Amino acid sequence: MFTGIIEETGKIVSVERRGDFAVITVGCKKVLEGTVIGDSIAVNGTCLTVTSLTGDTFRADISYETLKKSSFASASGGSKVNLERALTLTTRLGGHIVSGHVDAVGTIEKLEKKSSAYILTVRYPQDIDRYIAEKGSICVDGISLTTARVGGLTFDVAVIPHTYENTSLADKRQGSQVNLEVDAIARYLEKLLKKEKDAANFLNDLNDLMG
Repeated sequence: MFTGIIEETGKIVSVERRGDFAVITVGCKKVLEGTVIGDSIAVNGTCLTVTSLTGDTFRADISYETLKKSSFASASGGSKVNLERALTLTTRLGGHIVSGHVDAVGTIEKLEKKSSAYILTVRYPQDIDRYIAEKGSICVDGISLTTARVGGLTFDVAVIPHTYENTSLADKRQGSQVNLEVDAIARYLEKLLKKEKDAANFLNDLNDLMG
């Protein structure tokens, strides 16, 4: 689990395709502190398992499913990435609970400075629309953000200068792809409501049979 608070930005050294999966090498510093093989690191919001380490890089495997559902499908060497180590019991939860499992890939429609903040507009696919609400949490490339406006399969978020300057957002442009993870609470609520609806339908059918 993660918080969506970025610890540092790293750079992709290489992405090597190997059959139906890939191996990514990321250059970084801070997130390597105390990290051992087998630990989890979120890379642009995608939970990856460290398979090897050097003094300034780590490597991780990217599965076929992750390649298919994330922006790693088009990742290349030299790209800046947002990095966060998995949270611990003593971690301050400054963002929101993030699983590191990407739900969809969005596209940046606009990123502009307004007053003392930046307004980021992202277009997202229809299949996650039911999970996105105004003033709700959304994870964009691993960054915990709060939606300010939702409509027409797009949402706006306000990005403070610190976040803009200390994440990969500073390198993003119109048309850039970003990994999106919806709020886990929305998914659990959907499942709970579905079970309640199924139970209600079952009782109605039972009453009709016993009529």
